Amino acid sequence: MDETATSLQNKEFAKRKILKYNFFKVDREWKVLQSEKKKEAIAEFIQIVERHLSSIQMKFYSLVGIRADADFMVWIIADEIEDIQKFYSELNRSILGKYLETTYAYTAMSRRSRYIAGHTHENQEGVSETRLQGNSKYLFVYPFVKKREWYKLPYKERLRMMAEHFKIGHKYPSVKINTGYSFGLDDQEFVLAFESDSLADFLDLVEELRESDASAYTLRDTPSFTCLATEPEQLLMMLG
Repeated sequence: MDETATSLQNKEFAKRKILKYNFFKVDREWKVLQSEKKKEAIAEFIQIVERHLSSIQMKFYSLVGIRADADFMVWIIADEIEDIQKFYSELNRSILGKYLETTYAYTAMSRRSRYIAGHTHENQEGVSETRLQGNSKYLFVYPFVKKREWYKLPYKERLRMMAEHFKIGHKYPSVKINTGYSFGLDDQEFVLAFESDSLADFLDLVEELRESDASAYTLRDTPSFTCLATEPEQLLMMLG
């Protein structure tokens, strides 16, 4: 199957979704905020989240103690990017919003991979409606850019290397990948988000992928974020 046929196949699958990964750092003043004011801020935040659940899917992750440049991340899936903007606009006007700095923000869309071709398996991305799974303890997120030389290779050669890539991934069934496509929408080409209950399995997967032929065409795959799933109220309590 060539690239044109694969592209046409995309129309047979679920409508593309907007994938948004925003990372936040909390101002030090939040930690010394009076407890009553902090309780008010938490209650307001939860209300804002609940008001927008009808238009966007959200999942919350803590990075407290994991990275120095981000305290938490919000993963959003939506049909329209305007709905995501409405949520963050309201968050910016909230009590909590006054103490937040967005340190990283990645925008992408869901799409069936052109390298899957005739290969399918259960829960494969792009085959069914894109939804937040929310069943794993950890989410590993990073932007990804390939060297331009990759796109000059014949499609069959790229397909061969990606088949090797998929074969390695199948050795780690506890790790599920969510690929976001960012061409022209953001600075990177892809945003990769891996769900798993095992830190060790993801570490071993990434190490083995470094040895694949396709890895030689990686230009950038940092920064890399290890995110721990949590609930909104618990997330804010962890911030101090």
